[in-house]
Amino acid sequence: MNDDRIKRLIEDVIKEYYQEKEEAPKAMDKPSPAKACPAEACTAEDITHYRMEDFFQVPHSENKEAYLNYKKSTPARVGIWRAGPRYTTATMLRFRADHAIAQDAVFSHVSEDLIEEKGWQTLQTVIVDKDEYITRPDLGRVLNDEALDALKKMYPQAPKVLVYVSDGLSSIAAETNAYDTFKGIELGLQAKQIPLAKPFFLKYGRVPAMDHVAEVTGAEVTAVLIGERPGLATGESMSCYMIYKGKVGNQESLRTVVSNIHKSGTPAIEAGAYIADIIQKILAEKKSGVDLKL
Repeated sequence: MNDDRIKRLIEDVIKEYYQEKEEAPKAMDKPSPAKACPAEACTAEDITHYRMEDFFQVPHSENKEAYLNYKKSTPARVGIWRAGPRYTTATMLRFRADHAIAQDAVFSHVSEDLIEEKGWQTLQTVIVDKDEYITRPDLGRVLNDEALDALKKMYPQAPKVLVYVSDGLSSIAAETNAYDTFKGIELGLQAKQIPLAKPFFLKYGRVPAMDHVAEVTGAEVTAVLIGERPGLATGESMSCYMIYKGKVGNQESLRTVVSNIHKSGTPAIEAGAYIADIIQKILAEKKSGVDLKL
């Protein structure tokens, strides 16, 4: 059968179809004119407004109630579904959105206006920019000369307790949680009559930078409120690392940590009160990390 005959057969089938529908075949060639829509109708829904704990796509689940109850315990991507071998569009879009949030947390900077508003003096490690911060974590542990000189002037006498703020791997976490957590620590230590030194902000800091801070200042307890590496669950999670009489070269096991400080984990104010209790115990027992039994 030649191509012309095949073409005619297809045309005949199309004509018969539209005759049955009482529609003209030429309707296929003329798309409907685009209709203007009001602005509110054209606005895309924010797919991050719902929690992953509430997102459920499994069709014909044998025990949906048990599945949903299980999802309450984790923000992991369980209870999603597929289109053939692929994720559904909703699942893929949410994944991409959460991944973008994580990237923003890493590559953004803590607002200078916020730092100024809180009265924190800004110090810096030897890192010069975000690219170097990501690729050279070892340099994020070392304070630059200006920071070392500033610390000596800020703390001419060794503080009992020194808590400072650092951006870490999530500037968003530090912006969102650090101040409220610090105020919780401050109020808790005041109630225990434990003196707390004035805080500062350390830019491009890694966790072990606290060892450099502790060694230079001579603080008995040093703690840092620092943004955690973000995942797909949240970009706002912050941690507090604490150490007793820290010095450069400390083993990681000597640090005590409170992690997952964010609105869906441990709220900032509550975390601050808990950290104050831990600091009191560190001072009483003169140890931290795995040697400190909480």
